[in-house]
Amino acid sequence: LMKNLKSIFYTLFLSIFMGQTIAAQDWANLNKYQNENSTLKPITANQKKVVFMGDSITEGWPFLDLFTNKPYLNRGISGQTTPQMLIRFRADVIALKPSVVLIMAGTNDIAGNTGPSTLEMITDNIFSMAELAKAHQIKVILCSVLPAYDFSWKKGLHPAEKIATLNAMIKKYADANKILYLDYYSTMVNEQKGLKSTYSEDGVHPNKAGYEVMTPLAEKAISKVLSKY
Repeated sequence: LMKNLKSIFYTLFLSIFMGQTIAAQDWANLNKYQNENSTLKPITANQKKVVFMGDSITEGWPFLDLFTNKPYLNRGISGQTTPQMLIRFRADVIALKPSVVLIMAGTNDIAGNTGPSTLEMITDNIFSMAELAKAHQIKVILCSVLPAYDFSWKKGLHPAEKIATLNAMIKKYADANKILYLDYYSTMVNEQKGLKSTYSEDGVHPNKAGYEVMTPLAEKAISKVLSKY
């Protein structure tokens, strides 16, 4: 009986361990855009490629509707944190050789999606992405994190003040390093330092009205950066 029990527990352990290992092999989800990255069509001589790097807020952006006939690439992945984005930054940004990258990240770190993160840990990853881009002659736009009073999937973390502080840290770095800081936050924040209900259904992710506010702000920032090429 003991031998049978040991065998059962050993089999169970292996199945759990191997299952976790298999699930963890692509922790940064490098596979998500692999096919798209390898089959990108060339752009015309007068166009400039732009990559949007981020999480679900970026992934959910209706590019086809709002960025008409623009060579803009959406490389957002829902739920991702900054360490995951940093791991895939070479494959999903640098290898694509864009003229500009917009980086918007930090919401899921504050939510603890891949474990506890200090604001310094978050900015370390964001600034590392910016420095990688600059080293490869890619212009950088550092975007503010959108306001959020609470997270629907992890309530009670009181993220509003952390987001405001994180944005101040990002802006300070951007200013010190002559990087454009794109401020979505100020336009979209309410009196509780959350996301205006007009712009979101869940207080975190923009709705169509929210993206319609963000799109011209992004376009203006991209135009400003490209004008310096």
